[in-house]
Amino acid sequence: MDVGTKIFTWMNGKLVGEDAYGNKYYVHRKGVLRDGREMRWCLYKGLAEASKVPPEWHHWLHHGTDEVPDGSDPRRFSWQKEHQPNLTGTPYAYRPPGHVLEGGKRDKATGDYEPWTPA
Repeated sequence: MDVGTKIFTWMNGKLVGEDAYGNKYYVHRKGVLRDGREMRWCLYKGLAEASKVPPEWHHWLHHGTDEVPDGSDPRRFSWQKEHQPNLTGTPYAYRPPGHVLEGGKRDKATGDYEPWTPA
């Protein structure tokens, strides 16, 4: 985040919450509206990456709800995984078998592939 964003937040922001990743969420202290709605924004912890915003905070940021998330979402199911930011470009990114960074060796074709040829 740049210095201007920090100064704007310091002068105009009211902290409303923080998520598990350390991102902080703000509203305009004076109730300033933009397009008829309350100004809301996020200061990311570390690199500014929008995929680091969990779903419940994304919903709040985009005015899907006026209730500030408190971390206890009663609609979570046992089969739901925890939110993860985009891992592309990190050591944890998915790389399929045969990817150059995974050795570059693919399994031999099994003979079930037939290339398409135009008639």
